[in-house]
This record gives sequence, C-alpha cells and structure tokens, in this order.
Amino acid sequence: MNTFNNTQYFLSHTEFVLLGFPGIVAYRKFLVIPFLSVYITILTGNSILIYRICVERNLHSPMYILISVLFSVNISCTTSIMPKLLLGLSFNMNEITLAGCLIQMFYMYFMAIFESGVILSMALDRFVAICRPLRYNDIMTSQTLIYLVTIGMTRSSLFVSPMVILASYAQYCKSNVILNFVCENMGLLSLACGSTSTQEVVGLLVRIFITILDSGLLLLSYSSILYTAMKIISGKARHKALHTCGMHLLVAMLLYTCALVSSVVYRMHSLISYDVQNLFTAIYLMIPATINAFIYGLGVKEIRHCLMKSWKKKGSLLSSSMHVQKKKTFSLQLTTEEK
Repeated sequence: MNTFNNTQYFLSHTEFVLLGFPGIVAYRKFLVIPFLSVYITILTGNSILIYRICVERNLHSPMYILISVLFSVNISCTTSIMPKLLLGLSFNMNEITLAGCLIQMFYMYFMAIFESGVILSMALDRFVAICRPLRYNDIMTSQTLIYLVTIGMTRSSLFVSPMVILASYAQYCKSNVILNFVCENMGLLSLACGSTSTQEVVGLLVRIFITILDSGLLLLSYSSILYTAMKIISGKARHKALHTCGMHLLVAMLLYTCALVSSVVYRMHSLISYDVQNLFTAIYLMIPATINAFIYGLGVKEIRHCLMKSWKKKGSLLSSSMHVQKKKTFSLQLTTEEK
C-alpha cells in the first residue's frame, strides 16, 4: 500500500493543459475573434464608465462609487482569464502549472463572490436611501464604504481559501488535460486520483451558501424598498427609486442566473458535451461583465447624461479644432498667392 501511495505521489501532475472547446480543435483559432471582441468591449465599456464616475463630481455619491467598484471587478475577473485564453487559441500556449491553476481558481472565485458582495452593498445603499432617507448621509459615509469593501474581500477569502487549499492537496494522476479554458474546481478535481468527495462537498456547500444567503438578503432588501416606495414615496421620486432599484435587480438576476445555469450544466457533464459546458462557462464569466456597462451606462439617467455631455464636449472641441485648422490653411494659401 505504501508503494502505491509513493507511486501515486510520484505521478501527480504539476503541469496541465487548458484545452477549451476540445470538440472543435481544428477551428479553435477562429474563436479568437469573438472572445477578443468581447474582452475589448468589457475593457472599453467598464473603463470609460469608471473614468466618468471618477471625474464627475455629481457622481461621487456612494451608489456610483459602488457601481465603479462593480466595473473594476468585471475588468479584474475577465483579465484573470482572457489573456491566457487568447494566447491558447492563437498560439496553442495552453500549458499552466498547478500553482498557476490554483491561483487562477482562487482569483476567479474570489472575484465572483466579491461581486455578489458588491451587489449586496448596492442593495443596502438603496435600502438606506429609500427607507431611511433622513439618515442616509450619516450612515452611507466613506468609512462605511471602506468597511463594506473590506468585509466583502474578507468574506470572499474565507470562502474561497478552503476550496483552493483542499484542491492543492489532491493527487492528479489521471490526466493533465483540463477540458476547459479556465481552472474550475470540478474540472481540476476530475483529474484527481482517489476520493475527492471532501473537496467536492466543500465547493458545493460554498456555492449553495453564497447563493441562498445573498439572494435571500437581496430579496429581503428589495421587498422592503418596494413596500416603502409604494407606501410613502409618490410621483417622480417613486418612479426614480423603482427605476434605479430595477437596474440593480436586473444586474443581480443576470449574475445569479448565469451562475446557476453554468453550475447545472457543469454537473450534467454525462449528458452535455464539453464544448457546450465551455460555452456556458464563458457566458457566466463574460456576459454579465459585458452587459453591466450597457445597463448602467444607458439605464441610469445621471451616468447617461454625463456620457452624453462628455461626447458633445469632445465633438465641439473637435469641430472647433477643424475650423481653426481650415482657417490656418486658408490664410496660408492667401499668403502664398500674394507672394
């Protein structure tokens, strides 16, 4: 028995291959176009909105600061995945070490849980603004925002660390090919020798606990907001409150729905091909990050007005610059003709 254990340990892989979309190996290079387009859209859209929130003083309220944190999470999460994926699709640079795989797994899950925490913080902000309006400035201070972000990051670390630590102790001797473009917990554990029931149970419990806790708190918060809005607030103020909360709920529903569908599809691996599993993983990781910028950029009035004002200003500056250039050119022509 000891000999087998030593052999098993000796054969444990420390280098892996991320082979995303294995059923279309001959056409994988063509996937660079859609994935690169989505990545550029995420970087551009989220970065523009973060910049506008930073430079516009009327967007320095807690709600917009939390929205900018959400955009930062979108950029960070996709950046932990996309460069490696694009290199793999373009140049077959699919290799990754066990340490690199565990780091990517930690960062990906850390950001996913932290994103859920940011959405909870946004729900708290709206709850205080609508249900406790007179105390809003006293409660939602800069110090409160720092506490919320710190608690969210601490919570993410506490939930993700056990998953990654347990995964690091497993012995991977079945294969070193991960049939996905990211290091997901279940994908990595499927390559392990022996029992991985502890790792799988911990991962499942974390997902269930976070989903039930966060969705329950969101439901409680927005139910109170809806009740207060319908009972106390009237006219345009009610419409504005419901519209803003509707934007937050839409983002939350998009995130949790994508996560739930991806989880269900991944656990039906015997019925669904790896390519379809990979597709739903991509949807979960990239679609919310892509759509969030459009939801808030076009759906929130204050942000939309700031964007339009900025574009109009740039357009007028460009127009005046072209006008000055034309005058200079015309003056130069007159001088040449006089000579």
